[in-house]
Amino acid sequence: MNDLQLKHAVSDALEFDLAFDASHIGVFVSDRVVTLSGWVDDFAQKHAAAEAVRRVRGVHALAMELEVRYPSDKKFSDDEIAARAAKIIEWDLRLPQGTVAVTVDNGMVELQGEVGWVFMRREAEADVRKLGGVLGVRNHIVVRPHVERTGVQGDMAAARTPQAPYGSHCAVHLDLSGAHAAQPCSSVQRGSFGPDLDAGEGIEAGRMHRPQPPQQFLPPV
Repeated sequence: MNDLQLKHAVSDALEFDLAFDASHIGVFVSDRVVTLSGWVDDFAQKHAAAEAVRRVRGVHALAMELEVRYPSDKKFSDDEIAARAAKIIEWDLRLPQGTVAVTVDNGMVELQGEVGWVFMRREAEADVRKLGGVLGVRNHIVVRPHVERTGVQGDMAAARTPQAPYGSHCAVHLDLSGAHAAQPCSSVQRGSFGPDLDAGEGIEAGRMHRPQPPQQFLPPV
């Protein structure tokens, strides 16, 4: 059995042992010497983990680097700070979900990601600074406003299109017989029929002021 196979065997033994939680235990194997790292909740679980490793065939020696962290202890280790920082950022409703990444190294917190507003960048840093055990914050969050391209293009297209305050109308042509014919035309702006007349008033004005045929005077008989 090589080191890789031995590592898998030790990991399986830890995972299926119900006396402790193996989710926070790391396994390293070199020349059949097994090293356990991470943490457990009490000394009884630490002892149970060691016994589970010793029962695996092929283990020549065991190095215990497991820490004991009681639930009442302050959460000042790097992994605990990282977990608390990730949760407090996730719970902040003013920050978009999944945009800020947290890295912790010896109490120094590094923030990375991309947000749309400056206040979001400051909010993420303020959330992390108030956590216990944080020695400093390196804020590398980039502020990049998101602009809706479709909205801008729509506004530009609307600006290039002639606008008619009263809708589109048709030009009216009058003849001497009094009939009028409407034909399609471009949009009519206010003032096309006069300074104070709209399209409908212009039509009525055309009817009232259309030229009349000359009157014929017959000589008296």
